[in-house]
Amino acid sequence: MSTTAQTTTAANVQESVPFFGVTNMESSLRFYLDALGFEMSNKWIVDGRIRWCWLKLGGASLMLQEFLKDRVPAGKLGEGVSVCFQCKDAIAIYHQAKGRGLPVRKPMVGNGLWVTALTDPDGYRIYFESPTDVPEETEYTE
Repeated sequence: MSTTAQTTTAANVQESVPFFGVTNMESSLRFYLDALGFEMSNKWIVDGRIRWCWLKLGGASLMLQEFLKDRVPAGKLGEGVSVCFQCKDAIAIYHQAKGRGLPVRKPMVGNGLWVTALTDPDGYRIYFESPTDVPEETEYTE
């Protein structure tokens, strides 16, 4: 690829947004909106129900779309899929999620980051990470 084409393509790409197929939109929205604090910035409604939506949390985004009942994949959803949200304070996210009764993994340090994790209703792994100089494999203590 020529340098001009690479520069044009790079300048044109603005954001990467994970797109999750979900089995129950209401359950997913409770998890992302109510429990984690995402906000809905766009939606597509079919027969009075949200079928697709764009969610935002700070500078990060996710899209969700509910599978049609006859088109749900046969395999386990979310298996092997994870999204890492880079944030200022992953430990604050941990406390927020724990305070809302979510099953959140206790933070530990990996790759120079505090990392805490949750799993959404369809099995997608959601990680919140923030930089730290704490030694690797340190587990957070309250």
